[in-house]
Amino acid sequence: QVQLVESGGGLVQPGGSLRLSCALTGTILSFNAMAWYRQAPGKQREWVARIFSGGVTGYLDSVKGRFTISRDNAKNTVYLQMNSLKPEDTAVYSCRAESRWGQQDYWGQGTQVTVSS
Repeated sequence: QVQLVESGGGLVQPGGSLRLSCALTGTILSFNAMAWYRQAPGKQREWVARIFSGGVTGYLDSVKGRFTISRDNAKNTVYLQMNSLKPEDTAVYSCRAESRWGQQDYWGQGTQVTVSS
């Protein structure tokens, strides 16, 4: 089965930066897109960023200009660079490999990001 392993989470002060990584076992370009989601306690999971196989990216409005999703196809790894972090960014961030038509999606285990002074 395809596996995704996130890393890079931790505790950071408001205004700080963090880079999350998601390593995929398999070929990253075999998926339609790679995406980051987050879920704060007591809240629904929300989409944060997505990068399509062709390189097009999209972002949740509240993170535009602060977060950047990227990938390294050779390493089969997707990244989320998070700058100017705010307390409201605190959540478990999960990576998702979004399948092409007819295939299942895969989730990573998540990594905790806590933004607090």
